[in-house]
Amino acid sequence: MNAKQAWLGAMLVTGIGMGDAMAQARALTAADYERAASMLGDRTGPLMDRATSGIGWLDDGTLVYRERTAGVERVLRFDPATGKTTPAFNAQALADAMNLAAAGKGRPVDAGKLPPLQVSRNADGSLRLAGMQGEFRCDADGCGVLSKPASGEEPGAPSPDGSREAFIRDWNLWLRDLGSGKETQLTFDGKPDYGYATDNAGWKHTDNAILVWSPDGKQIATFQQDQRKTSTMTMVATNVGVPKVEQWKYPFVGDKDVTMIERVIIDLSGAKPKTIRLQMPPDQHRSTCSDDIVCSEGWEDVQWAKDGKTLAFVSTDRGHKSATLRVAEAATGKVRDVFVETVATQYQSAPALDSVNWRYLPESNEFLWFSQKSDWGHLYLHDLASGKEKRQLTSGDWNVAKVAHLDTASRTLWFEGVGREADRDPYFVHYYKVGMDGGDVQLLTPENANHAITVSEDGKRFVDVYSTIDTAPVALVRDADGKQVAELARTDISRLKAAGWVAPESFTVKARDGKTDLYGQMFKPSNFDASKKYPIVTYIYPGPQVGSVRSRSFTPAHGDHQALAELGFIVIAVDGMGTPMRSKAFQDAWYGDMADNTLPDQVAALKELAAKYPWIDATRAGMWGHSGGGNATATAMFRYPEVYKVGIAESGNHDNLSYEDDWGERYHGLMETNADGTSNYTGQDNAAYAKNLKGKLFLLHGLMDDNVPPQSTLLVVDALMKANKDFDLLLLPNARHGYGKDSYYVMRRRWDYFVEHLLGATPPKEFELKPKM
Repeated sequence: MNAKQAWLGAMLVTGIGMGDAMAQARALTAADYERAASMLGDRTGPLMDRATSGIGWLDDGTLVYRERTAGVERVLRFDPATGKTTPAFNAQALADAMNLAAAGKGRPVDAGKLPPLQVSRNADGSLRLAGMQGEFRCDADGCGVLSKPASGEEPGAPSPDGSREAFIRDWNLWLRDLGSGKETQLTFDGKPDYGYATDNAGWKHTDNAILVWSPDGKQIATFQQDQRKTSTMTMVATNVGVPKVEQWKYPFVGDKDVTMIERVIIDLSGAKPKTIRLQMPPDQHRSTCSDDIVCSEGWEDVQWAKDGKTLAFVSTDRGHKSATLRVAEAATGKVRDVFVETVATQYQSAPALDSVNWRYLPESNEFLWFSQKSDWGHLYLHDLASGKEKRQLTSGDWNVAKVAHLDTASRTLWFEGVGREADRDPYFVHYYKVGMDGGDVQLLTPENANHAITVSEDGKRFVDVYSTIDTAPVALVRDADGKQVAELARTDISRLKAAGWVAPESFTVKARDGKTDLYGQMFKPSNFDASKKYPIVTYIYPGPQVGSVRSRSFTPAHGDHQALAELGFIVIAVDGMGTPMRSKAFQDAWYGDMADNTLPDQVAALKELAAKYPWIDATRAGMWGHSGGGNATATAMFRYPEVYKVGIAESGNHDNLSYEDDWGERYHGLMETNADGTSNYTGQDNAAYAKNLKGKLFLLHGLMDDNVPPQSTLLVVDALMKANKDFDLLLLPNARHGYGKDSYYVMRRRWDYFVEHLLGATPPKEFELKPKM
């Protein structure tokens, strides 16, 4: 036997094939990493022409949006009445005003790349533009700083007419007149951890004021939040000298005392502000939309009557199993229970995160309610006096996703929905309308694509940007019946394709049960060769509130999926059972067993794809994810070690007993302790299974992560050490949950880890991956 034969024999004995050995001998170059980096969003985004963003309607019925071509962005204004499109303002004048206001601080503002702005219309027709640089006023004569009287820096919640804002100071609620700068204290009994309107969900804590103004601006609905007995989270910064300590209230699963709210109304109509406490016990800090009291558009579980005489709100119990609609008299604080829905798992007022689909309609003595009682999310009209159902407005094996507009005069409502159209991706969003007095649901967006909808305030028109992951966006203005008013833009991706970009591919596989369809996306190298064998990487976010697939609309980059694929991988993302936007049973598939993490479906998908495509090497399978995905990745490495050989677990909530209460208690249930001292949470943590590790595991966490505390990962580290397991660890001293300025370094380390341990190649040493400015 010669040397070459001996070498080949050794490869066979150790289970390493010729292809693997050649891969191990391969060294990737800086040029390979540069090509991968060219697929990131900050590189690919500027290659799209006539791409729209920042779409918003003004109160005069005109539309403001951004359009980018050849790397230059314009802010345009479209008038549906005339069909004309003009610059929204003098961009150079605004950039000059911003640079003058900044007085040399930071990077100069470029007129062709203006920072994010909130655009609104002043009473005199001029535009108000608010952003990180301050507030500015633009009219036909130019742009200038919108001067504000000297006052406190606390963030405020603006009144309906924009003349005042409510804010928090020293645990009390205050009012600031934006014209004069005059400040008025509204409450006086706030105290530490028992303050008014305070924003603290444990995982999120800000200085924002949580409240809802009455339509006439004479009343404020808010709460006094009691966290005096709530557990405390502590973090210690990494710095020279005495460590800086951060502390805030953070309730945990199973705590006897958690955060409660005492609902109040503050009446501003008299000579002095008056606080009316609602006549009810303290309520849970819960919502029908998420694991925070605030939803995507504010405190949506609180809704005023148009006349301001009554206030409706939904109380959710600690385990989210019941939702109670209540109505309060604003003048007295008297509260009446109207309707209760109780479910076996957890109630939510929309099939996905952060939407609220119930509506208070006192003018017609009705309310609109969202329920998944048929196993699908639909809308029901109820009598406000009795709470009894009057009629079901939508039905079928599909979901209402979001109520967008309701016209009480014509008794018509418009909404987004998913899964209704046959032979289409069930996650595609379409726009519909239906009469509140009965009638058929009407489809307003017929194209077989995912539709992003922006509705005007009066509901008479909407912008529809439709696309798929492989077809470029088309932006249309439509009227309330779906008729096209104008085409705003048709995005051109010619330059993007010319740069080597390739679209991801959609696929369908069967779930763990062998029957249910699962939908996913696949990313291949742009130089894909079907005669080769590629290792496969699964990106995971298990839900239950969202899934692994980042977007079903066109986007030039889905995170770094394509960039990673360029290095020689097949990358996939699959929404397994237990994620939203399908049936209620689908989302509740593993309620009470959060360690499931969709992994049986991920394994089933991997095996089916490998059986179908000979160029997928399932013996070289890896996984990565962040937050819930970090948790799921470690679970995969510990519970499916024969399947997943390399895992990268970023900032995982590896033990939900070490995470904020509302997450686990919503999706796993309230803690139940058994006679032997175990509970329904026993065995749900990753540390308990760390001894099963066989492959290569890379754990990462930011030491200032105030969402998922770093001890969540350190508990796994401790268990791995005790089990005498080798693993890799990266702690980011100053990073919070999203990594911020460290994110590109982490991305490069992620690429290196998969290249070395899954591809079997050598990465370029210390390649410097930086954002493209």
